[in-house]
Amino acid sequence: MENNLNTSAFGKNDIRGIFPKEVNSEVFLYAAMGYVKWALNQFKEKGVTKRADELCFCVCMDARLHSKELKDAVIKGVTLYGANVVDIGLAPTPMGYFSEFAKIPEEVLKGHKINGALIITASHNPSEYNGLKMTFNKSSLSEADIKEVKAAAENVYELAKEGRLPITSKGFIEEFDLREIYAEKLLDGFSKCADGLKIIVDSANATAGIVAPKIYREMGAEIIELYSEPDGNFPNHHPNPSDESTLDDIKKAVIENKADFGIAFDGDSDRIGLVDSEGKMVSGDKLLLIYALDLINSLKPRGEKPTVVSEVKCSQVLYDTINEAGGNAVMYKTGHGYIKSKMKETGALLAGEMSGHVFFKDRYYGFDDAIYAGMRLIEIVSKNKKENPDFKIQDLLKPFDKVFISNEVRFKCPNEFKQAVLDELNTKVCDDLFDSKIKEIVTLDGLRIIFEDGFALIRKSNTEPVFTMRFEANTKEKCEKYESALVGIVDELTKQISAQKV
Repeated sequence: MENNLNTSAFGKNDIRGIFPKEVNSEVFLYAAMGYVKWALNQFKEKGVTKRADELCFCVCMDARLHSKELKDAVIKGVTLYGANVVDIGLAPTPMGYFSEFAKIPEEVLKGHKINGALIITASHNPSEYNGLKMTFNKSSLSEADIKEVKAAAENVYELAKEGRLPITSKGFIEEFDLREIYAEKLLDGFSKCADGLKIIVDSANATAGIVAPKIYREMGAEIIELYSEPDGNFPNHHPNPSDESTLDDIKKAVIENKADFGIAFDGDSDRIGLVDSEGKMVSGDKLLLIYALDLINSLKPRGEKPTVVSEVKCSQVLYDTINEAGGNAVMYKTGHGYIKSKMKETGALLAGEMSGHVFFKDRYYGFDDAIYAGMRLIEIVSKNKKENPDFKIQDLLKPFDKVFISNEVRFKCPNEFKQAVLDELNTKVCDDLFDSKIKEIVTLDGLRIIFEDGFALIRKSNTEPVFTMRFEANTKEKCEKYESALVGIVDELTKQISAQKV
């Protein structure tokens, strides 16, 4: 054994890194054992004494080539520490989340309940990455929780080196296919409403293909499938629908087949991408507005004013339109863990991110499920087409016509330099830099520099060595001016700080 466990992949929202340098069987073995130790302590802090053999966790994985090896390590870690596992195999991440709510047969659970889920996935990252998402008691682990799991994993690693692991008996492992129960639960909330709709579904050779097309057909839609077969090589394109370059095939298919729209999924099916009937990408904030306006309109007759949470990268149009329509829009940090915690704090019924994570607490459980988000989209379009046969998704996006919004700009910067660059940038931001008066600087997550006619945003990616930037203004020229100014100074500062650190 090495002197220390490599915990460099423990992040703010999950564990994620390059295989096998940062994530490997050893890291996941001790991460799983640390997780069980942490879970037992959660009960203890509430005055409840539990033994490891009283706990049971769902484990599943995405389609990456090394996910099976890492899943085996997680299962070994959980059961070595004495807890039990229900292995649902290859599955979308939201199915892992759902396992805590599902009615799994008693003969599988053996008198236990699912206390949490351990999901081996690197979501939208390239194929050389892998990771671990963790839930407990029907909630994703927070940044603070992940720090505690990290400390517990390091502690267990030290005990193992000394041969002092507190193992009394090994937990059981039961394999179970949850797909049918998941599909039945999702369909239970929907009528067969989609007759006449033609939809392209691109599963990116990841996890959605094993369930999503079948569910959408059950709703009555005509589904044309792209890349439904799981293949961890991702032979057709990278599984990240927020990267427009991955949408070439689905755009072409929508136009050639005269489809109503296209739905694209990421690597673990917790992000949804949308392509409209003209083959154009619909950004995450535009997608969220579609859901938000439908929700607001459905609750207005009951006199309810729903709260909708989103993140700092989103257009100001989103927030303003939600508020004007009768909702309550809340801005918060980027990251599914942060968004979920803010939803709970505010009692929000809906939330979403630019990346395509959408969280429905209205009629659903509150976690990000892109397959379910697709169902809500099908329902909205079906409802509108019944009222107007010529309806198109783009008819719902007219509020965005009044501004010009950039695509997301991704600027490479080593993780260890990010904060220093941001700190230095904060001292240099001024009206002269952008040739525009600054109204406010929001430091909730990076810097959102707000002008009279738009904003410029820079923030640290939670999952990759990049800054993400976005820009908005009343004109294309002004938007490009904001982008040029910010990218220019960040490039300059990154080079300076990199040179100083070498």
